[in-house]
Amino acid sequence: MFSLNNSPLQTIVLNLQPQFLLSSRESLDGGRLAVQVDDKFVKIRNLKVSLEGGVDSREKLLEFCFDYCYWSVDPADPHYASQEEVFQDLGVSVLSAASEGYNVCLFAYGQTGSGKTYTMMGTPDSTGLTPRICRVSDAICSCSFLEIYNERVRDLLRGGEQKNRPSLRVREHPEKGPYVQDLSQHVVSDCKQAMDLLEEGIANRITAATHNHDASSRSHAIFTIQYTQAILENNLPSEIVSKINLVDLAGSERADPNYSRDRLTEGSNINKSLVTLGIVISALAQNSHMSSSCQSINSVASEGDGSMVGSNSSSLSGGGRRHCFIPYRDSVLTWLLKDSLGGNSKTIMVATVSPSVNCYNETLSTLRYATHARNIVNKPRVNEDPNVRLIRELREEIDRLKSMLLGFEMRNLSPSLSDERDGSLSEIVLQNELKVTHML
Repeated sequence: MFSLNNSPLQTIVLNLQPQFLLSSRESLDGGRLAVQVDDKFVKIRNLKVSLEGGVDSREKLLEFCFDYCYWSVDPADPHYASQEEVFQDLGVSVLSAASEGYNVCLFAYGQTGSGKTYTMMGTPDSTGLTPRICRVSDAICSCSFLEIYNERVRDLLRGGEQKNRPSLRVREHPEKGPYVQDLSQHVVSDCKQAMDLLEEGIANRITAATHNHDASSRSHAIFTIQYTQAILENNLPSEIVSKINLVDLAGSERADPNYSRDRLTEGSNINKSLVTLGIVISALAQNSHMSSSCQSINSVASEGDGSMVGSNSSSLSGGGRRHCFIPYRDSVLTWLLKDSLGGNSKTIMVATVSPSVNCYNETLSTLRYATHARNIVNKPRVNEDPNVRLIRELREEIDRLKSMLLGFEMRNLSPSLSDERDGSLSEIVLQNELKVTHML
């Protein structure tokens, strides 16, 4: 299991969580492991490459570096990472960010049978991140639970048979972003009620037997917890609304003509949304890299002479317009996760892989996939009342201007110049104070 923290503005965590016991497919090659974990590094070796008969130019050992590395294959291993350790590193940071008023998203990605649902949901004997977050967050909040199956959104907390649940439509609010129309919201006052809703939704999820797993999740599930905190700031009542999205993605699966037509359609829709997610992550990473490069060049240009600044600025402005288009709407999954992937959210990515030699290609693909994600930089902000924020900013500006006025009065400036500056600053202070009075 691996995790990474990209920047103080956005938290992206890559978390490698192999299953405790290798599956029958993973054990076909004698249970040999291709993955090694060493502190903050993960190494993957292609054991199928042989040097017999000459020199082989293919890469045999690749190394990836992340902020945290967890190994969860053998409980007897001294470096074994339990679900509790994962929660202390990831779950606690999720709750901390939400309590500060930020939106948070934690999603798991990886091939079928690699441990995504185990990490997010867990088992009765070893609970995962989502139940632990629900148990700790003993506060009044609202919960919703949906699944995306065959590019259709279904409410997991609405009564009725699985096949008869209606498909819901995805809309987009001009300020709040994408949302699901008519999705049921359930107010809970303690952790037990939240756990009951979570268990009800898990029981309603669509699962099926696949090559790698006997009960594989065949849908993307999003469990959302929304907190509303009433606070008093500068003698003004205000509300801070924060949202936690806990996402368990369906596993990627290779097509098999031996399966029924419905299973092939199901697999193709899963792969379509995961491919779109990969394209979105790659485009966001490229745009973030381009923005950081422009900022660094601008800082260098500002230190040079005036002639260089003008030429560099014009070239950068042209390059800044060549940002990649982000195809959020190409799948329902990326559309709903629009804010979480590239907007107002602190995001944690959990990428699970199998350590088996037989899963080398899928494991390498997942690690490369997550390497792109670490370059994305979101700009999360506290979800406070805009009027309260504006009043606070105006009051801070008033205090700053008054300090400037006091400084001018204490200096030995010429009377005419002093009067002119004092009059201008006093007028700005008066205008700001009037704005604050009207807003109150």
